[in-house]
Amino acid sequence: MPARLWHDEPVTVIAAADGSALGNPGPAGWAWYIDEDRWACGGWPHGTNNQGELTAVLDLLRQTAGHDDELLIYCDSVYVINSVTKWLPGWKRKGWRKGDGKPVLNVEIMKQLDQALQGRRVRFEWVKGHSGHPLNEEADRLANGAAVAFSKGGRPDPGPGFGAGASGQVTDSTPSVAQPSGGAAPTVQDDLFADEPEPTDEERVIALERSLLSDEVRGDPAAVAALLHPDFCEIGRSGRLWTRPELLAHVAPLAEPATLEVLSVSRVAPQAILLLWRSAGDEATDGSSSVLRSSLWVRAGGDWVQRFHQGTREPIV
Repeated sequence: MPARLWHDEPVTVIAAADGSALGNPGPAGWAWYIDEDRWACGGWPHGTNNQGELTAVLDLLRQTAGHDDELLIYCDSVYVINSVTKWLPGWKRKGWRKGDGKPVLNVEIMKQLDQALQGRRVRFEWVKGHSGHPLNEEADRLANGAAVAFSKGGRPDPGPGFGAGASGQVTDSTPSVAQPSGGAAPTVQDDLFADEPEPTDEERVIALERSLLSDEVRGDPAAVAALLHPDFCEIGRSGRLWTRPELLAHVAPLAEPATLEVLSVSRVAPQAILLLWRSAGDEATDGSSSVLRSSLWVRAGGDWVQRFHQGTREPIV
């Protein structure tokens, strides 16, 4: 990868911004990336993907404030792009109300984004996530790494930023901003995102299941362990019974990205949810078929953890 990526004339700074959450909400991170010398990331012990995406863009705008170059931001979040390029002007005209009269979600950061965009030449382009786009992949890696760091009670390297003398970085002294680059962690739900809708238990279980497929979680046994019940066991597609210690000793990033297709999600007891889903593309299928999976999640210690998992190869028709 080249150290710096630029368009020809006119001069355009090209960056990617991304967010991540291990569960939604859960340990979360944000990041933007221009090149190996200019990037930044941060996060929260508890946050959402949308919080990460929005904060990444805001921090990038503030760190590049005062520079006359056009800024092109690659983003895989349609929500962020539509908010900034389509909806924000109308929300502002209507006193930060949506078309149905309800308050705009994340209104404080929307106001700050509106202010940071004033007088700037900024373009947004959507890219498909996890599709090999080099800048998006780097931003995703940094955002996921930040989320994993907070899941273990640590902090990520905040990065060099835009360069010496960069202005406008999100800091502790910035009012109402969720998380500074490398600064103190916010409360469980920062005021900036107080109107972010909380996911249902079913949505959270699905998000946690997806996180178990990510390289960032699977590459860190401690992160996997945090999502498994102490008495967890699994019956693999081969029929082998795996205990929790055995699985943690063998877990690793998948050879190929896996998909998660939700078939059903049911609350089978007040503190238990059964998720039925189909995976394809992961190393366990050998590329020959999809796998039908069932995961039993139970609430323990205030959050959901996986108690049992089973995979069965789906016959090729």
